[in-house]
Amino acid sequence: MAKLDFYFDYRSPYAYLAQTQVRMLGVDIAWRPFEILQLMDKVGNVPTSITCKPKGKYLGADLMRWVGKYKVPFQRHPQSGAIDARRLLRATLAAAEIGQADAAVAAIFGAFWGSGAPLATVEDVVAVLNSAGVGGPSLAARIDDPALDSALDAATDEAAARGVFGAPTMYVGDEMFFGNDRFDFVRASLGAAA
Repeated sequence: MAKLDFYFDYRSPYAYLAQTQVRMLGVDIAWRPFEILQLMDKVGNVPTSITCKPKGKYLGADLMRWVGKYKVPFQRHPQSGAIDARRLLRATLAAAEIGQADAAVAAIFGAFWGSGAPLATVEDVVAVLNSAGVGGPSLAARIDDPALDSALDAATDEAAARGVFGAPTMYVGDEMFFGNDRFDFVRASLGAAA
């Protein structure tokens, strides 16, 4: 089966949109969480949608176009300022250790951009994961484990070394695709790789 690497941070609304569609490709997905602000600093990228008001305004309208096209729920999380994004990414790494990364990614993205379910505490994150069938006896303890924090730093370094500069970024083999709007090219590359 063809394989696709999907690099993401939960704070990216375009990564949320892309992950609502990527499973429809029918390929094996390797979920690659990374810390977006740390990565952008490493590669010299700047979040221009934040620093450029006209671009930020445009992207707000553009996001809603994609939400309508994909027919997915979308809202800015009411607790966004209180959410530890690194905790969400570590939770994904913990879920991957027990073979449940796909369900964890869908659940956390759904809570962050879809339902607005609480994500401010470890208990909140575990509740979101458990509601999606993701669980294990040490899941809560693993989420804030310093070893997983180091693993997240290493994953971010690996993403930067591979050429990732933002989210979502997808790879088919060594071919890179950036953005929510590249699925036609991804499909063509997957077909060529098959």
